[in-house]
Amino acid sequence: MYYGIYKEIRNSSWRCLIDFKINHLPIDVLDIALKSKVHVIRNSHVNVLKPNEYGKSYFDGDTWIIVYDDLRDIPTCRFTIAHELGHFFLGHALVYSRYANEKKPYKKHPAEKQADSFALRLLCPACVLKDLNISSAEDIAKYCRVPIEWAEKRYVRLKALKERDKFFTDPLEREVYDNFNNYLKTVKRKKR
Repeated sequence: MYYGIYKEIRNSSWRCLIDFKINHLPIDVLDIALKSKVHVIRNSHVNVLKPNEYGKSYFDGDTWIIVYDDLRDIPTCRFTIAHELGHFFLGHALVYSRYANEKKPYKKHPAEKQADSFALRLLCPACVLKDLNISSAEDIAKYCRVPIEWAEKRYVRLKALKERDKFFTDPLEREVYDNFNNYLKTVKRKKR
């Protein structure tokens, strides 16, 4: 992924955390959707997803709608909703079923990769994880309530950021961190 695209995705996730005054983990994706006027619907209520689809987003001419497979585990449902919110916040032009979030054995469309990247950064903000002294992907999965395979990807990135000391290079990241300040203090007190 080109750095410019990566930076846009990263900043969009930070902007979302800031704008919605998110200040604790795990991130409440349903609250973000509600405040964004995006309707989130369980597939068990509408039965529109194919068996290999986790979720899909579309604009019905009036409202943005996310349908997700609510029969999957909670971390997967949360990640799916965050992924679909990524399409919305990144401004992807969606056509009903065009960019459905599927488990694909072949190459993903760039918009799908971008939505995955947004979801991971939204649900697992690195500056917050750094201050929690995360020592494993399992820690990330626990704190952020994301699937372990995504927690593993985030842990690899977190280690790289720590090695290069690449935190707080952008004022938005500092703002995100400041929003989580009370949460981080509470978690640290509980760990003692």
